[in-house]
Amino acid sequence: MKGQTIYREGSPALGLYCVHSGKIKVIKVGGDDKEQIVHLGKAGEVLGLAALIARSNHLASAVALEDCVVCFVPRTSFLYLLSSNLQFCTSLLKVLADSLHKAEQGMLRLAYKPVRERLADALLLLLHTYQTTDQAQFSIAISRDDLAALVGTAKETTIRLLSEFKDKGIIASKGSQITILKPEKLVEIAALYD
Repeated sequence: MKGQTIYREGSPALGLYCVHSGKIKVIKVGGDDKEQIVHLGKAGEVLGLAALIARSNHLASAVALEDCVVCFVPRTSFLYLLSSNLQFCTSLLKVLADSLHKAEQGMLRLAYKPVRERLADALLLLLHTYQTTDQAQFSIAISRDDLAALVGTAKETTIRLLSEFKDKGIIASKGSQITILKPEKLVEIAALYD
């Protein structure tokens, strides 16, 4: 269900979460109670893997952005698969490597890019994560709070920059719905500091 917490930061990793359908945000809450979205989950992904393998607590929380179907694989079943299936282990290593690569890219984006470029990056990330092959134009419903948490800035700044993108014909918006009209322009903006 939209807004439901799948697992909470600081809770023990008791198993693996497999996303069957829906969109999920993985968030870290700072000392100022401000959310930062560190990952966007979608169908076909697994969540909570690093904490499960490390036998630690979750470092972030996973929350449904829309109604989702998420399957839970208990730690004992996961460990059995890990010890008995080489192909599963190899696939898992690839998932962990991809996850590490994405985390590094996210840190660099936050550290070195101005907010305007980070917003363009965030819109492209949404496009690449959630666009389906049958969509002529990509649209997504996302709250301005969630978009600001993905960009790493204030909601007001996000709204102001979205208006700028809208005025330039790069996006269209109605309520929480954002439609990307010119992804190539977002690529240009996002690449200014690469």
